[in-house]
Amino acid sequence: MSADPGPASVDRALDLLEAIARAPGPVPAKVLAGELGCALSTVYHLLAPLTARGHVERTGAGYALGPRVPALYRSFQRHAGIDEASRGLLLGVRRAVGAHAYLSARRGSRIAVVDSTASPGEADPFEVGLDQGAHATAHGKVLLASLSRAARRRYLDAHGLPRLTENTITSPDRFEAELRRVRAAGVAVSVGETDPAFTCVAVPLPDSARALSVSLPTAAYRGRQRELARVLTRAARRGFPTVPE
Repeated sequence: MSADPGPASVDRALDLLEAIARAPGPVPAKVLAGELGCALSTVYHLLAPLTARGHVERTGAGYALGPRVPALYRSFQRHAGIDEASRGLLLGVRRAVGAHAYLSARRGSRIAVVDSTASPGEADPFEVGLDQGAHATAHGKVLLASLSRAARRRYLDAHGLPRLTENTITSPDRFEAELRRVRAAGVAVSVGETDPAFTCVAVPLPDSARALSVSLPTAAYRGRQRELARVLTRAARRGFPTVPE
């Protein structure tokens, strides 16, 4: 018997919450109903408990994320090992290389960017959140390279190797060869594999379940390979605490 995915109403409520989170500002209920493809009465039914619990709030212009959300995000940061020290190191890496720095983590069968030096609303190729194209990112390669071959196969069976750009590695054999290079070098590089305009570089953290990375325009990357790897490796060794999976 297959696992029960959960009541449809729970899935629909989460879809609603994510739609509100994606919006640039408060969203009217009628717009949410259109986006979710459901009746307006259903949207109001789902919004009621979300609003009562503080996950959503009603404004004059529509519905927005509520005051409960920041507490959830702080708990998420704590579970991901984000503290003042790790935040300071990210900012230090950004100052050293002049490019955005990221902390990514593998939690169970998922890979996510859990912190970034990019400001909200700023153009950013790797937003904080689940990484659906981890096979094409440097941090994803680092985290997948640390898995056993069987665990990696389970991840790739679930997520595949979809082509995101003409540079994306989509062959399983080529991808395994790429990960062997990552393990040997201790650093991963993705040149235009997620976004043709950007290159990212990543190194593993001591716990092997997290990665430290930077992204920058590909034109600015050329000639800086060794410098970027050196800065990231030193930062990773210097101050990130180990966090259990």
